[in-house]
Amino acid sequence: MTDRKFPDDFIPATPRKDRGTLTTSEIVAMAWDDETSFDDIQTQSGLSEAEVIKIMRGHMQPSSFRMWRKRVSGRASKHNAKLK
Repeated sequence: MTDRKFPDDFIPATPRKDRGTLTTSEIVAMAWDDETSFDDIQTQSGLSEAEVIKIMRGHMQPSSFRMWRKRVSGRASKHNAKLK
């Protein structure tokens, strides 16, 4: 992961009752983000790339899913966290 700089007035989130279990919306957001690799998602959620794709297919409009798949297919940043 890259080191991220936060503003001086940044206030971290309070701990969650679910101990950090990712919601479906969070997984979709991570998968949509070009800087978050499938390896990162698997580390945080335990979901494989195929499982993430299945979630994306089920929670997106078909045209949005096709656009996302076209964009991330073969993209090095989505398939190898070490290339960041």
